[in-house]
Amino acid sequence: MALPAKVRIVEVGPRDGLQNEAARLTPEQRAELIEELAEAGFTEIEAGSFVSPRRVPQMAGTEQVLQRLTPRPRVSYPVLAPNLRGYEAARAAGARAVAVFTAASESFNQHNIGCSIAESLERFAPVLKAAQADAVSVRGYISCALGCPYEGAVNPNRVAELAGRLHALGCQEISLGDTIGAGTPLEARRMLATVAARVPMEKLALHFHDTRGQALANIWACLEDGAAVVDSSIAGLGGCPFAPGAAGNAATEDLVYMLQGAGIETGVDLEKLLAAARRVCKLLGIMPRSRMALAGNWRSAGH
Repeated sequence: MALPAKVRIVEVGPRDGLQNEAARLTPEQRAELIEELAEAGFTEIEAGSFVSPRRVPQMAGTEQVLQRLTPRPRVSYPVLAPNLRGYEAARAAGARAVAVFTAASESFNQHNIGCSIAESLERFAPVLKAAQADAVSVRGYISCALGCPYEGAVNPNRVAELAGRLHALGCQEISLGDTIGAGTPLEARRMLATVAARVPMEKLALHFHDTRGQALANIWACLEDGAAVVDSSIAGLGGCPFAPGAAGNAATEDLVYMLQGAGIETGVDLEKLLAAARRVCKLLGIMPRSRMALAGNWRSAGH
């Protein structure tokens, strides 16, 4: 078993988490959450998205969020920018990192962004070209890497082909998403190995939802095979507006606890993270969903 010495956690709660919550936080509240996460030690925190507020009203005002954030030399605040118009709006708001997103399922792509996989890549091409000219980093997301709510099982070769195309377009990192939390550890490992045969492992990230309670197990299995970048969401917030029944991402507190227990460096202060999780749940009017938020950090109690 060859586990990484360090895992970079990409905190997606302020975007992927909040976009599927019924309550809407103000831009000021969202910025305060991001500041708390930066204080807790995260170096990459999704700050929002430049998509239609009619489609995702929870992300309205992302430009105000960015304007409220304290610049930190080693912290990145990426935002979703699915097309050139979104990219230009993101840049006008000061974004220095963006993400584009597609799916390994034609049906999901139509429900999610209203176009085919091929059309989504055509939309991304000018974004990547502009980003390269502006020295802006671009991340690519692939949804439904381990299953689709409309088509069922997804062939890993399809995921690998799509990842290869995103890499060729210029995405510096590609996040592999189990959008509906359908995968199991062996399936996750097979999918990752298939993709890693096309795209270098160091360019890949894991984005596993916890719908069926498999997210941490899937992450661990992939860490054993060389993955070292993991997306997670504070308090287990989120889901997907266009994937019925999908639960939130792996809860960041649970992920950090697991990694720290294995001696894997994360750079995250778990106590500060738990405090932020409790606060955001209170703002949203929901009960905590992570195991750590419910149980507390017994290590800090001296046991």
